Parts: sequence; structure tokens; C-alpha cells
Amino acid sequence: MECRFIGSFPGVDKMPPDGLPEFVFIGRSNVGKSSLINMLVDQKNLAHTSSMPGKTQMVNLYQAGDQFNIVDLPGYGYARLSKKHRNSLQKMIRDYLEERKALFLVFLLLDSRVAPQRLDMEMLNWLGEHGIPVTLLFTKVDKLKPLELKANQARYEEEILRSWEVMPSSFMTSSQTGEGREPVLGYIASCLS
Repeated sequence: MECRFIGSFPGVDKMPPDGLPEFVFIGRSNVGKSSLINMLVDQKNLAHTSSMPGKTQMVNLYQAGDQFNIVDLPGYGYARLSKKHRNSLQKMIRDYLEERKALFLVFLLLDSRVAPQRLDMEMLNWLGEHGIPVTLLFTKVDKLKPLELKANQARYEEEILRSWEVMPSSFMTSSQTGEGREPVLGYIASCLS
């Protein structure tokens, strides 16, 4: 799939007019968003990766063929930013999620190595309350033994089902090994058809 960078935008109001359906990637800083996007489109340096969390500070837009767009939203919860800066990033994220008509589906990225995080649960519940379709992508699954992964997944399920009647769709992914690439791309294709 040929994927190209369209641009970085400081807010939803600065983005190009609504066009192709947009699949949005969001998650805590350092969850591996850019690496996962690169793995999915099979292009090493499309989305800029950094060992420093909190690198994405704008709405990054990519076009995947003539089928759909990928949106990389800033990560949330990065402590080293000033409160004012964090608030402005949160507003940028909320404005996009509430106002963008081309928004088709949100992929919420969760770090498979850690227990359910308050900020992730807040984001998931906020998306649910606003009726925004969401699918979970567990990242970095190559870093865990199968039993650890299963146990952590059960923890997430238990936490999510406190607020949700049914578990959202989810996929296991690893940008290192490519795990999840075909299932996620197949899922996107089935959503579009």
C-alpha cells in the first residue's frame, strides 16, 4: 500500500477539507503509535518515531492509496510538558474527535505490558460516551510471554467491562515482528467495504 504524508496541522480547523474516511491512531505518549503506523503501511520512516515520548504535537495526516487516510494524533499523558501545553494538546485532540466529519474509526493503542491505565480508560470511556467507534490495538506484544499477555488482556477486559456492555474489537500488534499487520489491514478493508 503506497502511503504518503499530507501534512502536520496545529488543529482540526487548519486541516484540508473532509475527504477520504479517516482512521485515527491515539494513545498515551510512548505507546508506539508512529512505529505501529510505519509497520502497518510497510514504510520505515513515514511517521517520525522518537525515543522521547511526546514527540507528536500536531495532527499528522497520511493518505493510504486512494482508499483512506491515517491520522496520527498527539499522545496524551506526557508529564514533561507544561500544564498549559498539555491542555492545548488535549483541546486539539478533543476538537478533532468532536468536529472532524471524515473521522471513521479510532484505534486506541494500549501498551500490552502494563496494567490498565487510568488515562487510557478515561479516553476509552470518553469515546464511548461520544458515540465514536473505537477498536483497541494492544502494542508491544512481542515483549511478553504468552501467559503474561493473556493475564494482562484479562485485566483489561475486566476493567473495560465495568463501563462497557461488550468488549470493543481488539488486535494484538508488534511493530518489531509485524504481528497484527494483516489482521488490522484486513479489518480496515472490511470496515470500508
